[in-house]
Amino acid sequence: MQLTLDDTKNAKSDKPVFSRTNPFQAKVLKNINLNGTGSSKETRHVELSLKDSGLSYKPGDALGVIPSNDPELVAVLISEMGWDEEAVVTVGKQGETMLLKEALTNYCEITLLTKKILQGAAAFTENEELQKLVLVENAAQLKEYCNGRDLLDMLREFGPWKATAQDIVSLLRKMTARLYSIASSITANPDEVHLTIGAVRYTAHGRDRKGVCSVLCAERVQEGDTLPVFVQANKHFFLPETLDKDIIMVGPGTGIAPFRSFIQELAVNKATGRSWLFFGDQHAASDFLYQGELEQYQRDGVLTKLDTAFSRDSDQKVYVQHKMLEHSKDLFEWIEKGAYFYVCGDKEHMAKDVNEALLTVIEKEGAMDRDAAEAYLKDMQQQGRYQRDVY
Repeated sequence: MQLTLDDTKNAKSDKPVFSRTNPFQAKVLKNINLNGTGSSKETRHVELSLKDSGLSYKPGDALGVIPSNDPELVAVLISEMGWDEEAVVTVGKQGETMLLKEALTNYCEITLLTKKILQGAAAFTENEELQKLVLVENAAQLKEYCNGRDLLDMLREFGPWKATAQDIVSLLRKMTARLYSIASSITANPDEVHLTIGAVRYTAHGRDRKGVCSVLCAERVQEGDTLPVFVQANKHFFLPETLDKDIIMVGPGTGIAPFRSFIQELAVNKATGRSWLFFGDQHAASDFLYQGELEQYQRDGVLTKLDTAFSRDSDQKVYVQHKMLEHSKDLFEWIEKGAYFYVCGDKEHMAKDVNEALLTVIEKEGAMDRDAAEAYLKDMQQQGRYQRDVY
């Protein structure tokens, strides 16, 4: 059923239907840092209550979180532009009105710049640099400028402005939900959903930057607070229909999230298929996410094999793909017997490297050339036996 913004009640029971346009306010039950002392990372394990929401999910699905902007960044924007935070502004296609501070905190995307925003902003300043940047022939430079910069950068660099707060707000996009792979099984954790969120912090163009949603969870959301959430089904990443099939999971860093969900599901359903997890991160002592749980699952026989790669613990950087190559004979044997192969994590580097390693394993152990190995992998994909959840 297609829901409209107003259609938030279930026709049969008069209970609210929670969705992207009508998110559920989920209470935070637990919010802890999974990384140990000395780690350069901060990975939050967040447990949320779905009690009375009517929401459900399957292993492999994602949870959408609708975040709010950093209040410090909002305060700097308002102060630098000399705006009145209590001025009333109009937002969205429905012409909703709200206070400027609320719009910049909860409604507008202020940490991302687009070509459209800069082109629109050029009408409110005589700054020559911006006028030049938005010319058609400078499309490449414009794209480059948007990368890693935000609204504050634009307002600081291209003034003086002849724009009201409303003029600027009208240029901005609505805050988009952030999707996270669910890290729990609802069968094992009724009325709960768990997330594994890596806090994003970096320096670019002379300023410290923070991920909107990840740092909200890392710094500002306390146990007892609520987060607006909805479930996003993932039709391309799921466990085999019957749990007598073998599964191989490759999930370094926060890529472990859906596999924690998979393993919990296997445990609660007493699955008879074998399971093999490849996990990697920087240091075993501080970055082995869910170590105690995973080792317990291995002792209990739920997890058949667990192979880890900690890249900063040796002179030679060892990653999950190296562990795959190390175990190529067994890996190919599992695949030949019908195992499902899953990858979750970084699309740019890790997923490509894992794909390459998998092709190498198939070539070597299957005594095939590259074309035959690629055809073999494509066949696995078509059967749903090679699935990727990459971002």
